[in-house]
Order: sequence, then structure tokens, then C-alpha cells
Amino acid sequence: MLTIYGVYCSRASRNYWMAEELGIPFKSVPVIQARLLADPLAPDARLNTKSPSFLAVNPMGLIPAIDDDGLVLTESLANNLYLARKHGGPLAGADVEEEGQMLAWTLWAATEVEPHTVKIVLTYDNAAENTPEGKAVIEASVKGLERPLARLEAHLQTQDYVVGNRFTVADLNLAEVLRYAMSETYLFDRHPRVKAWLRRCHARPAFETMMAGRRKEAEAA
Repeated sequence: MLTIYGVYCSRASRNYWMAEELGIPFKSVPVIQARLLADPLAPDARLNTKSPSFLAVNPMGLIPAIDDDGLVLTESLANNLYLARKHGGPLAGADVEEEGQMLAWTLWAATEVEPHTVKIVLTYDNAAENTPEGKAVIEASVKGLERPLARLEAHLQTQDYVVGNRFTVADLNLAEVLRYAMSETYLFDRHPRVKAWLRRCHARPAFETMMAGRRKEAEAA
């Protein structure tokens, strides 16, 4: 069975969404971020990214990690590419050309998009969005996203999804990276095809199931 280490309110959301899309059974091990705990190494601390038992899974101390029948992988986007390749179906590449495109868009999301979107979400997580410093970070991040979103907007002129004109792992990975910036609604208003594509991605039942998991966690915190 697939085991996913990480809480829903983290990058592990990407792997939970993917598992739901594939309809495969999985076990969730809710590892919380150590930065959220006063003393992550206290004897009674919740399982967290500094817990020795988790460091035995991922020595980098980052979530998520997955264990698929003994194969341990520790990069959220790569985890999804692996799961798509293993289980096949419409989320996976139909041929080597599509696999190459899915890999390219995923790496593009990680290198050209996420460095900006993660700064936005962390600003909100730290309740700094209304401070001068926070506003400056958000403004710079939005500016950095303009060129990538312009490219995606142009790509979506002739198709509804990123690869093969169907929802695939590439859409899931990219949509999850972009979700970090969706607080800046004006940015997406300037890119209506991207906005509509995100709406299609987020209308999927598997996404709604994953988000329900996030809400449940937040309510219990």
C-alpha cells in the first residue's frame, strides 16, 4: 500500500490529490512541520519533520514523503510523476513524447513558478500581507509571475489542458504550485485562460476531497 507522510496543509496535498485521482488505497501519516511546534523534540511532541522516526524516512526533514511498497520518494512533484507512470490511465503520458512534456511542465512549475508563489503563501501564513515588508514581497512575486503566466496563457489558447488536451499529472502539479498565489485574484483576472483552467482543475471531485481534508485539519488545529 502507498503511505503518504505529511499533513494535508502542506505540499503533501499534491500527493493526496493524486492518490484520490488515481483511486488507489493509501495510508496517511500526518507529519506536521516542526516550525509549528514550540519544541519539536519534546517527548510528547506530535510527529513532526524533526522527529527521529520521520528523519529515518526522509533525512532532509521535509514533507511530503511517500513509501510505495518499500520505495521511498521525497519530492512532491516527482512523487506524482512516479504514481502517474506506475498506475497509468489518462493522467499519465500516452507515449514518450507526452511523458517528456509532462516532465518539462512539472520542472517549469518548480523552477519558474514556485519560487514566486511560495513567497506569497508564506507571507500570508506569517500574517504579514498587510505590512510594508509583506506587501513588497507580494508585489515582487506577482511581478515575477507575469512572464510565466503569460506563457501559460498563450499555451492554453488552443487547448483546455496543458498536455494532450486532457487533465493529466502535469495539470495537477502546476495547479498546486499556482494555488499558492490565488490570493492575488487580480493576477489571474489578467490571465483569463489560466483562471478558467484552474477552475476546471479545481472542479474535479478528487481535488474537492483533498481540500476537505485540509479543512478538517484546519478545524482540528
